[in-house]
Amino acid sequence: MQLEPMSLSLLFGVMSCLVALVAGHPFVRFLRRRGLGKKIRIEGPSSHSEKTGTPTMGGLLICGSVLIVTGVLYFTVYTTVGRSILLPLFVLVSCAILGAVDDRLTLQGGKSAGLSVRFKFAWLFLIGIAAAVALWHPQLLGIDFIYFPGIRDQFHAPWWLYVPLAVLAIVGSANAVNLTDGLDSLAGWTAFVAFAAYGVIAYRYRQDYLVTFCFTVAGAVAAFLWFNAHPAEVFMGDTGSLALGATLAVVALMVGQILLLPIIGFIFVAEALSVILQVAFYKLSGGRRLFKMAPLHHHFELKGWSETHVTQRFWLVSVLWAMGGVALALI
Repeated sequence: MQLEPMSLSLLFGVMSCLVALVAGHPFVRFLRRRGLGKKIRIEGPSSHSEKTGTPTMGGLLICGSVLIVTGVLYFTVYTTVGRSILLPLFVLVSCAILGAVDDRLTLQGGKSAGLSVRFKFAWLFLIGIAAAVALWHPQLLGIDFIYFPGIRDQFHAPWWLYVPLAVLAIVGSANAVNLTDGLDSLAGWTAFVAFAAYGVIAYRYRQDYLVTFCFTVAGAVAAFLWFNAHPAEVFMGDTGSLALGATLAVVALMVGQILLLPIIGFIFVAEALSVILQVAFYKLSGGRRLFKMAPLHHHFELKGWSETHVTQRFWLVSVLWAMGGVALALI
């Protein structure tokens, strides 16, 4: 019996979730035994001091599960690996490696503050440029089109517009998800919603490989949330946040709906924008603050919201904006 593409994709999402759930407990125990506990920023909310020592690098669980299930998929269901799936896998793995190096340097008891901002941005830009060229180049994926929200006609962008836009989206999305990863389950829930939304959009455009990939990632993130629920047993760290953010942008570019990313990923944009506005306002006003603390989730914490309230309310907002984004893509 041949399964319909969406049915197959959802089943592989469930498989990805089960793989990560089975591996989760041994993985968390391994991180604890190795002492891979997270240092907590001194300038963060005082209530977060109790999180010190919580294992990090949980993104390895997500990325590992995606790689395992994707390998099974293409050895058992698809006889050939579509080129369209190799690019998001490349971005996922390369950004996970970059994030893992940074996480390893910022462990509890260590003296390093991690990789410098310039170093991380430089590598993210290199990954972004490689992905953007692969997307646009006619002999590779040949994706040079963009849809405007609510409009069915494609806009074919020249390389000098498409490549910079793609690089900006990949680097910006990676950092936006990284900034969102400050509360238990927050980045995980919003990433789950975003990948599921783009899975539906990819199905609309009959990109079967990409539909399966999106739901495979969503399934792995769902399993991670089992261990990341408050109080978290493990954090995804830069290993997960950089990888998920950059890969989400690549998926959005592949379906031509990159302009919907600020809508579907509204929480990510709000978190990143809050940091930009806070820094700009602080410098222009001579030391005054626009928010009690940035990123935005800390502002609401200091206003008296519990961590669980912030996470659940942000997640509800992300669901509503994602529904709107999908609606625009389906017009």
